[in-house]
Amino acid sequence: MDPVRFAIAVVPLAAYLGVLGLIQMRSRPLVTSGASDLAALGLGLMGLIFVGPMELFRPEVATVQFLNYIWLVLLALYALVLILLSLVSRPRLVIYNQTPEELRPLLSEAAGLVDASFRWAGDSLVLPQLGVQLHIDSFALLRNTSLLSSGPRQSLVGWRRLGKQLRVLLRSAQVGPRPPALVLVSIAALLLIACEFRLSAESDQVAEALAEIFAFGWERS
Repeated sequence: MDPVRFAIAVVPLAAYLGVLGLIQMRSRPLVTSGASDLAALGLGLMGLIFVGPMELFRPEVATVQFLNYIWLVLLALYALVLILLSLVSRPRLVIYNQTPEELRPLLSEAAGLVDASFRWAGDSLVLPQLGVQLHIDSFALLRNTSLLSSGPRQSLVGWRRLGKQLRVLLRSAQVGPRPPALVLVSIAALLLIACEFRLSAESDQVAEALAEIFAFGWERS
């Protein structure tokens, strides 16, 4: 892979990993929606999509028609697909820097404040008055916890209320830095250093790679 395509693929991914590492270094948990989490992942993978499927399956007829604007069209299409996936995905809350064991008592407290009739069934929680049914899942490597919707009938308003109450309660929770934080930040830094090194060491290939990527626009200009 030439240095330009390498940089396009690596920089968004490094930024995503770096942000994850910084979140892991926080002294407090962070609550975000599943849609936001999916959007962040999509942005992190955007560079890989650009130099992979997007370039590989770029329609030739549209490229000749739109010239270099085809990249804006494809990026806009990717953004629309990402937004659509975020909108149609089931409700979900992601809590960074919290294990299920740490989160469960706070979740019970939050559930009691928004729906006194809540009940647990193993790792599943039902809030009938709020219209929310969920179960707990975790990502042990990063010590994050996800609240996943159970069943298709969910109240988005109820999920927002639950998420808002969780954020309030988690403001007072204190956590220490997670070991994966340094690993994620280090990987992000190494990727950026590798990107800078390749662009500097292989500067003679930069213009050639740019000309290849934007060949149609330059040929017609």
